[in-house]
Formats: sequence, structure tokens, C-alpha cells
Amino acid sequence: MYSLLKPLLFAFPPEAVHDHVLGLLELVSRQKILLEVTRRFCSVANPRLEVSCMGLQFPNPIGLAAGLDKNALALPIWAALGFGFVEIGSVTAHAQNGNPQPRLFRLPEDNALINRMGFNNHGAKVIAARLELWQHTHGQPTAPLGINLGKSKITPLENASQDYLSSLKRLYDYGDYFVLNVSSPNTPNLRQLQDRAPLEQLLKIIMDFTKQQAVQKPIALKIAPDLTWEQIDEILEIALSHRISALIATNTTIARDGLRSSSQETGGLSGQPLKARSLEVLRYLVKQQDLPIISVGGIASPEDAQQRLEAGAALVQLYSGFIFEGPLLPNRIAKGLLA
Repeated sequence: MYSLLKPLLFAFPPEAVHDHVLGLLELVSRQKILLEVTRRFCSVANPRLEVSCMGLQFPNPIGLAAGLDKNALALPIWAALGFGFVEIGSVTAHAQNGNPQPRLFRLPEDNALINRMGFNNHGAKVIAARLELWQHTHGQPTAPLGINLGKSKITPLENASQDYLSSLKRLYDYGDYFVLNVSSPNTPNLRQLQDRAPLEQLLKIIMDFTKQQAVQKPIALKIAPDLTWEQIDEILEIALSHRISALIATNTTIARDGLRSSSQETGGLSGQPLKARSLEVLRYLVKQQDLPIISVGGIASPEDAQQRLEAGAALVQLYSGFIFEGPLLPNRIAKGLLA
């Protein structure tokens, strides 16, 4: 069915389609009968798929990556579609509109997307209130909820740690785990937070806060695919010293190697062109340390997911693959993992 619908959807601007589809999913999320029908048709429940990671229990290892439901507008639908966990955001301390449109581009020849969204989101205060309402209406999510945190554009880089901390404080009661996104290429200078001094400062402040809480929730760090091995080694050293719970590898890339399309758009590239590098980084990380790795980048089939898990990933995440392959991709991957 999606193969018939896809040409129609792809005839319209990608961000407009994203917003309309998300609006439809939000409506479905508010109807318990429709949610249950979706769950029965799409979700695969099997003890063999369950994963224990970061002190949390996941019904399966297939996650929705941050960026698709930034503002938690359709939260209940993702588990019904078969995802084993969901990551919202990136959320910033201040609401922001993001970069000027157009800022999202399809590369159908490459099964890829380029985005320069710029952390457009409703802000931590509004999203915290929305998560509280979802919990009141639907109870606790049936799959772990990750909250991806980014830096507000208006916040100077030297104040980034306090900006992340402000968001974490507002959202702490609602997430099962949190992600520090210091690797998006679409906020000016954000990737500098992967350098030793600012990363040390950020992790110290965030981990000091979590240690003071009655429930110490997992903190993960999302890294770029464009780092050198020396830079990755340095990040690993810092991450291990601060006892973070996991690494997410990788974010989108600024590289354009091997593209068939001639797009000159700037921003982060995701999808199939990122597949080889994301897998390469995963294998390197697994060899260097024992932190759980959540692998993302170019996963669009059961075979892709199986390859990441066999390479040592604890969990995987989808974004571009979900756009190009359709809403039954989590179902297909789950069945493939059981085959």
C-alpha cells in the first residue's frame, strides 16, 4: 500500500508532508480504538525481541530516532506501530522556529534526506506540559521514552551547559532516558561541544544533577559521524570518566561522498549514504569500550538492523528508512529478527 501512496506523498514538499502526516498520527493517537487496531496490525510482541539496556527494558530493539516527532505530538502511536522505544526532540530550553524554509530535502535517487531544520521545537516548558498530559490521558508509555536535548540557538556556547541543564530539569520526570545532542550540524558551533573542555563541563554539570535525584536516569551522548578516530577516542575517554550510560552513533553527516543526486543543499545528510560510515563507527566503538551503543544511520531493512545488532549495537534507530520504506518497517524488521 505504501508503494502506491509514496509517489503521491513525494509529489509535495517534504516538510509539508511531514506536518500533515504527523497531524494525522496525532489524531489517531487520541483515539484508543484506532490505537488498538494499529497495535494489533503492526506491533510484534515476542520475548525473544526484548532487550535490557541502560537499566531499562525494551520490548524490542527498534527505536524511532529523534527528529520525527520533535514535540511529542503523536506519542502513543509509535509503540502501536511497533517501535520498541521512542526518542522525541531535539528539545531546547527556549522555543524556537528553526532555520528558514525550505530546510528539508529528499534525495530519492539515494534514499536519503538533507535537513537543516535547526532544532525547531516548542521548548522544554511546553513539551513537559504535553508529556504530563499524555501520561494523564494514556498512562505511562508502553515503550521507553527518550528525550533528546539540544542547545538553544540564542544561548552563547559558553553557557551551553546551563541551557541543557535547564531543559533536563523541566523534563526529568517524563523521560526514561536523555540524550545530549552535541553533534547536529544545523546549530552554529554546536559541534564544538564535542571538544574536550566544553564536553567535560557539560557532562560534569549534567551528571552532577542526575546524581542528586532520587531516581538516576540514563544519560546518553549522540556523536557525529564526521569525527576522526582521535576525536572519537577523546570523547570516549571523557564519556567513560563521567559514567554516561550509552552512546548514540551517529548523527547526520556533512559529507557528500558517493551521492548520485546533484543536490547542493547544506545541512545534515541521513539515509543510505550514511550507512557505511555509521556501521564503521559502530564497529570501532564496540572494539574500544563496553558502553551500550545505539546505532542509527542508513537502517532501512531487517538485514540492516540485524547487521548492526551482530556488530555489537544494543539498540537501533530509524528515521530516513521509515520515510522511504513506510510505516510497516518496524514490523518487517521485528519479523526479520525473529526469522
